[in-house]
Amino acid sequence: MKIGWFWKSVLAGLAGTVAPNVLFFLKAKLGILPGFVPYAQLQKALAALTGADVHPIVPWLLSFVNGSIVLGPLFRVAYPRLPGESGVVKGLCFGLIGWLIASLVFLPAIGLGAFAAGASLGVWPALMMLAMLLIYGMTTGIVYDRLR
Repeated sequence: MKIGWFWKSVLAGLAGTVAPNVLFFLKAKLGILPGFVPYAQLQKALAALTGADVHPIVPWLLSFVNGSIVLGPLFRVAYPRLPGESGVVKGLCFGLIGWLIASLVFLPAIGLGAFAAGASLGVWPALMMLAMLLIYGMTTGIVYDRLR
């Protein structure tokens, strides 16, 4: 059975999404940056936007939907335009671009400010986000490259 480009990119995005979520889980279990909990902040922002309580699983599920169904196919479209010859390098570039967008648009939108400066934890939240998005991009790039 032949898998089409859309599903290959969704699978790559799903694999990419699992990797940083494991890192985020370990962050919580090891007590690293306990004051930086963007999913909880997103949950609050969604509750304020909808005027209703939002279950804690919703932001987590949204990250999987976004990472696989939105960003996976977007990675496929960007792939030939990204610098580098390998999926790893292209994925790292994609992750860096994602980090800049998340740091300048997403984090301020959920009340954390640019580069999570509003978390008052110094540079560490921004570096954690950078690590997560580089891992996302690298994993997505590797898997997408293999599925092509």
